[in-house]
Amino acid sequence: MNDIAVARKVLELEAEAIKNMSKQLDNNFLKSIEILLKVTGRVIVTGMGKSGHIACKMSSTLASTGTPSQFVHPGEASHGDMGMITRSDAVLALSNSGETPELGDLLDYCRRFNIPLIAITGKQDSTLAKNADCSLILPEMPEACPMGLAPTTSTTLMLAIGDALSVALLERRKFTKQDFQVLHPGGKLGQALLRVDDIMHVGDDLPLTRPEEVMSDVILIMTNKMLGCAGVVNSQNKLLGVVTDGDLRRHMAKDLRNTSAEEVMTKNPKTIRTGALAAEALGIMNANSITVLFVVNEEVPIGIVHLHDCLRAGID
Repeated sequence: MNDIAVARKVLELEAEAIKNMSKQLDNNFLKSIEILLKVTGRVIVTGMGKSGHIACKMSSTLASTGTPSQFVHPGEASHGDMGMITRSDAVLALSNSGETPELGDLLDYCRRFNIPLIAITGKQDSTLAKNADCSLILPEMPEACPMGLAPTTSTTLMLAIGDALSVALLERRKFTKQDFQVLHPGGKLGQALLRVDDIMHVGDDLPLTRPEEVMSDVILIMTNKMLGCAGVVNSQNKLLGVVTDGDLRRHMAKDLRNTSAEEVMTKNPKTIRTGALAAEALGIMNANSITVLFVVNEEVPIGIVHLHDCLRAGID
C-alpha cells in the first residue's frame, strides 16, 4: 500500500501542476501560436537531457498533426547540426532552469539570424527566457521526486504544454481526419481512417449491366469482373438492383440463361456513400452477410468494395 500511496501522490501532484498551468495561460500562449502559424519552414524543437526526450515527443506530435517539425539536439547543433535550422524556421527550446549550457550556441544562432525563438522554462528571469521572443513559464511546483531533483513534474508540464500547442495549431489549421490519414498511412490509425474511395474498384472494373440484359450475358460480366455480382443500372446509370451468386442459385432453372437481369436481381441493394470510412463498409457487409457493396453518389455507382479489399487493407 505504501507504493500505491507514493504513486497517488505523484499523480496528484502532477495533475495539480497541470491545473495550475491551465489557469495561468495568457497572451504568451496566444503569441506562441501566432509565431508558429507564420512559420514557412519547420518548428525546430530542442532540449537537453529529460527535456530533450520531451522535445522529441513534442516534435513528433507537431509533425503528425499538420505542423512540420524536427528535433535538433543542442549539443550536436554546436558541431554542425545548426545547419538544420534555417531562417524560415522557428525554434521551440525546452529547459526547466533556463540555464542549460548546451543551448547557448543555439540561442546565439537564433538571435544572429533573427529566427523566432519560443522558450518553455520554469524561470521567468532565466537566460533562455530573456533571449526568447516569447516565453511559456511553467508554474512553480515541486518535482514529484522526494529529493526534488529528478525531472518529473516539470517534464510532465512540458509534455502537456506541447500537446496544448499542437492541438491549438491543429484547430487553427483546420486539420481534418483526411489530413491525419495522409500522415498516418500505416498501423491501426491509418487503417481506421481509410476511405472506401481508397480501396474501391472503379472504371472498367465495375460489373454493370442493364435491366433487359439476358442472364447469359450477365453471367459473363460477373465472371470477367470476378467480384461475384453485377449491378443493374437504368438509362440514367442509377442503381436499381444487384445480381449476386446467391441470386443465381435462387433462380436456377432451365430458362435462367434467357431470363432478364431485372427478373433475377435483388432490388434496393445495400450501398455506401462515397467518402465513407472503409471500416463502415466492412461493418455493413458483416451485418448483412454480404461480400460486396457498391459505392454510390446520388444513386449512381462510382465504385465497388469487396470484403477481401477491406481485409487486404488490414481493416478488421
